Amino acid sequence: MSSPATGLEPLAATEIATDPADASLPSPLPAPKTGLPAHLERLADLARDYVEAASSANTRRAYASDWKHFSGWCRRQGLEVLPPSPQTVGLYITACASGAATADRQANSVATIERRLSALTWNYAQRGMPLDRTDRHIATVLAGIRNTHGAPPRQKEAVLPEDVIAMLETLNRGTLRGLRDRAMLLLGFAGGLRRSEIVGLDCGRDQTQDGQGWVEILDKGMIVTLRGKTGWREIEIGRGSSDATCPIVALQIWLKLARIGHGPLFRRVTGQGKDVGPDRLNDQQVARLVKRAALAAGVRADLTEGERVEKFAGHSLRAGLASSAEVDERYVQKQLGHASAEQTRRYQRRRDRFRVNLTKAAGL
Repeated sequence: MSSPATGLEPLAATEIATDPADASLPSPLPAPKTGLPAHLERLADLARDYVEAASSANTRRAYASDWKHFSGWCRRQGLEVLPPSPQTVGLYITACASGAATADRQANSVATIERRLSALTWNYAQRGMPLDRTDRHIATVLAGIRNTHGAPPRQKEAVLPEDVIAMLETLNRGTLRGLRDRAMLLLGFAGGLRRSEIVGLDCGRDQTQDGQGWVEILDKGMIVTLRGKTGWREIEIGRGSSDATCPIVALQIWLKLARIGHGPLFRRVTGQGKDVGPDRLNDQQVARLVKRAALAAGVRADLTEGERVEKFAGHSLRAGLASSAEVDERYVQKQLGHASAEQTRRYQRRRDRFRVNLTKAAGL
């Protein structure tokens, strides 16, 4: 006896669309089936919501963009997108590595190629057509690309405490936008938060559907509960040595003057800077804030303007805390939510690298 359709079956190739290069594809949500009992239709709707929650909106946008890039390349080469072909994918990543996959002949980095490959794997899986990444046409070519083009990661510059203080001085305390940006910089630095974690915070628990955490302000500091890459975690942010550099004071001033008591912490400022809208900021705005404030404050003035533009981003706050907190490394690791101390050390731009001299210890 066959079971009723649940509405969650993989999409057949004919159900996807006539144009596989459509930028809106692939949707992680299967098309609803008709003829289901009412209680099963509700379950199917709920299941589709859970499917959407399995990956972030940013990830889905990136995967859709990579799929469009791959589909466009296939179309230009006269190759079929469906069904998945390891030979075609192997040729595609070769084109990406050589610069032949883009109009400007710009070769993709190894990290970009690996992300594109992950996007293809995910896209094909949504269509019920698994791509075998272990096939020699993919795995061996990718190994060769790594060996030929692999390079050390380009890390963002850490903004240290003195840099943060200088960056705060570039922000206008007399405007709502300036007060909001001060609170974001201080909270992001003191908490070692990712940019998505900063803008994902709400005033309290379960206040919005898209919230990624909430804050609780106490006498001695603030508890931030976050849903990050490794699951839920709590971090403690203590009060600063002065009100001018205290993240809790900055946040309280912003919330009071912006009249925010519920929902997203950090929102768009509208109406020539006099009104606060209901929508939360996106994570790109944190990166732009850090870059803009660092440049205005003259951080790393020894570099050229172009080099400075490339040096700073949202991760500069996170790396700044890891590099400047003079405490046991395990506390920094816990604050950043890292699974290992080695991962934390990658964020430390300023530390005593030669505190332990093995050369002398060995007798030389």
